Formats: sequence, structure tokens, C-alpha cells
Amino acid sequence: MSDQWISIIVLLVVFLIATVRPVNLGALALIASFGVGILVVGEDLDTVLTGFPADVFVLLVGVTYLFAIAGANGTIERIVDGAATLLRGNRVALPAAMFVLAAIPTTIGAAGPAGIALLAPIAMRMAHKHRISVRLAGLMVINGSNSGNFSPLNVLGVIVNGTVERNGLDVSPFALWAANLGFNALLALGAFFVFGGRTLIREARAEKQSISMSEELVAAEARNSSGSSGGSGDVGTGTAAGSANLHATPGALDAPAPATGAPFWSTVAAIVAVAVGALAFSLDIGVLALTAAVLLQLVFPGMTKGVLGNAGWTTTLLICGVVTYVSLLQRIGTVDMIGNSVGNISVALIAALVLCLIAGATSAFASSIGILGALIPLSIPLLSAGNVPVTGLVIALAVSATAVDATPFSSMGALTVASAPAAEREVFQRQLTKWGFSMVLIAPVVTWLLFVVLG
Repeated sequence: MSDQWISIIVLLVVFLIATVRPVNLGALALIASFGVGILVVGEDLDTVLTGFPADVFVLLVGVTYLFAIAGANGTIERIVDGAATLLRGNRVALPAAMFVLAAIPTTIGAAGPAGIALLAPIAMRMAHKHRISVRLAGLMVINGSNSGNFSPLNVLGVIVNGTVERNGLDVSPFALWAANLGFNALLALGAFFVFGGRTLIREARAEKQSISMSEELVAAEARNSSGSSGGSGDVGTGTAAGSANLHATPGALDAPAPATGAPFWSTVAAIVAVAVGALAFSLDIGVLALTAAVLLQLVFPGMTKGVLGNAGWTTTLLICGVVTYVSLLQRIGTVDMIGNSVGNISVALIAALVLCLIAGATSAFASSIGILGALIPLSIPLLSAGNVPVTGLVIALAVSATAVDATPFSSMGALTVASAPAAEREVFQRQLTKWGFSMVLIAPVVTWLLFVVLG
């Protein structure tokens, strides 16, 4: 049996063990990397460890460390309160706002993980405070970020369009961007109705009716007690209390008090500096966030004690272990073996579908840029034959490779999971895994039908 097939079987066994036993999948994947790499392939330990994603490790630790401090000292609470005020407490509008805000950085050229790293912690806290499903909030941020992936300014768009054009084929950059935006908007809409959107709409209507009835009752009481200054004072107190109760939210009771003074402004300045450095100057957001977190803890040691324990270590181990194993698969040619098998398929439409399925399945564990960089050249002979639409297949491949980024095995999914409230993190991780893996099948099949078969 070849090394490639052994590596695939070991991967399936690792997933099976992690499913039936409470063992971290990342830890199992690391052990599998050492076992297959050293015992089967003949690599030494240093070579195996070249696949360990040090950049992802620093990214996850730095971002979760910084926002753990921001959460502990009440800065996130104050930001969330300010955002809710801008939306006038409209809970139905919050998910849409998350989607739009997440789409802006990638559309203007930022890397997806950079935007997710800055928005996911705030979105998670906002969801928890305003009784919105963390699954819904997480998917809104991820799909929003994905919606800008293939704009002409984004590195993914530049790579995909450039690769096709260098091979003498024409692709519409606008069609690629618009189709990806539309597909992710539909995914976000679906997530809204699957994960509590209908309940939000019903509750918003009920709250509106309750407020209207309360205001009518207060007005009637005010008219009945007019002329009595004491009664008027009692009514005013009751109205204020009633208004406060109407806008109180479960989850606010276990939150830290909103930050004020030097801790708040210092934390805000640190977050803004990280955002500007990452989005405007393309500096490594993990290094920036880690530096900012350490500086904050040096300046305010009393308010940040113990926060490093909330830095998402379980999620960090998960993604780093899986990525290390996938890097091994890439080194020994397993991914190329799977991709090259498409060349044996004589029916163009079926070959296109298989390419899209491979894009989704492999990108769930590896870099979307890397997968697209490998698969688009493999699709050139198919595109050159003229049996499938060029722009349509490129769109289908691009969307298939990125719609799966909700899995916790991608940096975007991992950052979102690590930003969830600690009590909900394990359940959220399982739910996001199910959603992400459903995209492995749904995204390729739907995009193939829409853009290849019907395109």
C-alpha cells in the first residue's frame, strides 16, 4: 500500500477516534503526524514539525489573549453597548449588521482572518448579551468575511483571476466577486432562519406590542393622576423602572461592568492599533495582538490577572494539530494524487463536479489560497477544451474552497470558536463543524449546478 493511501486511512481513523472518545482531535492529529511522517514516510522529527503552523498558533493565542483582556476589564461590554445603541436595540438587525461589517475588510483587500479576529469577539459577546444564538453570530461574521474574498482588491481574487489569465483564458472578475457575494448572502440568510431568526422576529414584534401597551397604560395613569404632584412623582419612578425592565437582557447580569477611564481607553487604543496595523499596513495581526496584550497586562496587572487561561488553548491545539497533518499529506503528494485523478474522468461536467468536491473537502483542513493555487492549474485542460464555461467553473471552484471555512479546522472558524463564551465553546465547536462539513457537499453541488451546468 502506498504512503498516500496509508495517510488517508490514518486520517479517517483519527476522526473516528475523536468522534467516539473525548480526545482532542488536534492532539490525535499531531501524534498521527509523527507516526506517519517518521515511521511510514521516513521523515525526521524536524521535517515533520515544519508543517506546524507557527503563524496560526501566534494568531490564535495573540488575538484571544488580547480580547480576553478586553472582556475581563469591561471594554468589550462597553463597545457592545455602544453598538446596540446605534441600532436602537433592534435585535433583528444585529445579525445583518455583523454580516455587513465583516464584509468590509475583505472587500477592500484585508485577509479574512484579520477581520474575523477583530469582529468575532465583539459579535460573540453581543449575541450572548442580546439573546442571539452564537451559531448565528459566528456564521454571520464568517459568511460576511467570505463575501468579500474575491473582490478585485483581495489577494484571493488577484490570485484566481491572475492564474486563469496567465493561461490565456478570460474570466470576469466582477462576476466572480458578485457570485461569491450573492452565495454567501444566501448562506447568511439561511443561517438566520435556521439558527433563531424567526424567533427573533416574533420576539421583536411581541416586545414592540408590549412597549406600546405599556406606554398607553402609563399615559392613562398620568392622565388619571394629573394635578397630584406626589402621584406624578410615583408614576415617573415607575415609568423609569418599567423602561429599564423592558430593555434588560439576560446575560447582562454575568457580564463585567463596562470599562471606564485609563483601562478602557488604553484597551481601545490597543485594539485600534492592531486593526490599523493589520488592515492598513498588512502587518501580522497575531504578533500585533500578542504584543498589545502583553503591554496591557504589564500596565494593568490587577485587572488582567488569569486572563491567559481564556486564550482558547483547546481550539489552538485542534487547528494546529490538524494543519500539521494536512501539511504532511501535501508533502507526500496525497492531495496531488487526489487532484490528478480528475484527469481520468472523460465527461467534462462530472470532472468539473469532482474538482469542486475536492476543493471543498481539502480546503476544510488546509489553506484556501493553497488549494485554489493547486486546483485551478489542474482545471486548465478542462477549461481549455471549451466544454464547460470558464467563469462558471472558476466561480464554482472559488466558492467551494471558501464556503467550508466555517469549520474549526480553518483559521477563520478557529478564531470564531475561540471567541465564543467559554461555557458554550465546546457545543459551538461541534455545531460549527457540522455546518462546515455540510458545506463540503452543499457548496460544490449547488455552485456546480448554478454556474457550470446552468451557466
